[in-house]
Amino acid sequence: MLGSVEGASVLDLFAGTGALGIEALSRGAERAVFVERDASVARVLNGNLAALGIDSDAAEVRRVDALEALQSARARKETYDLVFIDPPYGRARPTPSAPPSADRWGPELSAILPSLLSPGARVVVESDRRAPLELELALERRRCYGDTSITIHRHQ
Repeated sequence: MLGSVEGASVLDLFAGTGALGIEALSRGAERAVFVERDASVARVLNGNLAALGIDSDAAEVRRVDALEALQSARARKETYDLVFIDPPYGRARPTPSAPPSADRWGPELSAILPSLLSPGARVVVESDRRAPLELELALERRRCYGDTSITIHRHQ
């Protein structure tokens, strides 16, 4: 769906095991920043990068909250060509044991993301189609696979 990512600077928010950013690196992206706040998951991510021989010149793991990572990146005047956003799905109605649904991230991400995007950058969002994460960016393509929605936005 994305075509070439050759030479891209990638941001993988809510990185988890790093599958999306690692795939971009394997397809020619120049560098990836992985944001994962959970310490145990970040250890798995670092292990995956090490097992694949991906060094710190190509990949950086930031163990912070997604919004904190974005604010910090903006302060450093970083820009990205490709951003992956795959927040925890949670539930439409949060409970003490389940986080809120991904749709709550839309306004905050829409406010800060444009300052981090290079011209023509793409933002790929994966979320539950019943509670999609909506961004105020130009829509390029949307596909649903079962309960999963994949949306690609393009920065003008």
